[in-house]
Amino acid sequence: MTDALELDALWEDFHRVVNMTSQELAAWLRMRDADENAEPLPDQAGSETGQHVLAILQKRRTDLTEDDLRVMRNVVDRVTSQVDLENEPLPEVTAEDTRRRHRLMTVGHDPLKA
Repeated sequence: MTDALELDALWEDFHRVVNMTSQELAAWLRMRDADENAEPLPDQAGSETGQHVLAILQKRRTDLTEDDLRVMRNVVDRVTSQVDLENEPLPEVTAEDTRRRHRLMTVGHDPLKA
């Protein structure tokens, strides 16, 4: 398992980049997967990573598994490689910005949220 200092740093980084609450993320995942023909069960909506992020948000630090830590590192790396956290929120100006925002929201980061 990760040592205490690494775990503390990862916990802080994860909660810095995941700026959506568990309720906001759950609603986004359900809305994202809904279509006119079918809608998945609420606990099955969204990508596997999005569901895992949601589960992590509902855990205490002491309950994290190695798989949780792997997903947390992945999310921190993914978000920090795609956004400038110091200069958000940025105005949405193009369709690509919207697609990028929606991709990031599937892992709990809304670039337009302060």
